[in-house]
Amino acid sequence: MKNTASEANNTPPIINIDAIIPRDMAKKAESIGVAKANMGLQTTLALSVLAGAFISLGAMFATTITTGAAGAMPYGVTRLLSGLVFCLGLILVVVAGAELFTGNNLIVMAWADGQVSTAQLLRNWLIVYLGNFIGALATVVIMFASKQYTFANGAVGLNVLNIANSKSTLEFTQALTLGIMCNALVCLAVWLCFSARTTTDKILAIIFPITAFVAAGFEHSIANMYFIPLGLLVKAGAADSFWSAIGKSPADFAGLTLDQFLLGNLLPVTIGNVIGGALMVGLVYWFIYIRGAK
Repeated sequence: MKNTASEANNTPPIINIDAIIPRDMAKKAESIGVAKANMGLQTTLALSVLAGAFISLGAMFATTITTGAAGAMPYGVTRLLSGLVFCLGLILVVVAGAELFTGNNLIVMAWADGQVSTAQLLRNWLIVYLGNFIGALATVVIMFASKQYTFANGAVGLNVLNIANSKSTLEFTQALTLGIMCNALVCLAVWLCFSARTTTDKILAIIFPITAFVAAGFEHSIANMYFIPLGLLVKAGAADSFWSAIGKSPADFAGLTLDQFLLGNLLPVTIGNVIGGALMVGLVYWFIYIRGAK
């Protein structure tokens, strides 16, 4: 058996703990993008369903932790807490392994370099988007069946309804721009993870960008696949005792409709997410570090 030079000299191997530098991060992002684009259908779909569920868990955590906070704490502190706990979603995606549509917008770096075709790029985005939707809706059904929204004498459900209603009543341009800013931060969080060498590095890289987007009230398409459908289910299926407990009726949430969800929120937010992630982060770093490097 052959010994390495370090073994022959009885010296320990060199372990590099320095963060990966941006130029090498770009190469890593490109290779990961190629791998994602070439992944099989079943694997991609299964990992996408997981990501939809993971982001939904972060959304559930944020909804629960902010219940009753309005009026009890300053607005900024409430939003800060919401953002911190929502980080659970992307931490699960990155560390446990899953395919998230918003993060996969960075595949454009490999596409722009000619390593991934347009068809491969769009195939990945479509499969992952649909898988994320399935995972989010499955989580919605489970959470509704659990009646967790009735906890705290219905206060959790009232928070669910308020969050869903506020998202559904955004103007198209507002939802679009909030989506742009959101995924710029999400993709920056993923980009920072490319510099990481340990799980701890990844978690720390995620916390501040994700907390910032949630605290600022930006819009994430996959999170909204949980927030708004859960609100729709509560509005349509909650028992009379729930409405009596919160002192409201379904009519108080008139803006919360399926059309408003799909066309008033999900459509502009998704477009905005692609602009913010693919154009403002992915293509910018491709231009800086990959374009003409060969």
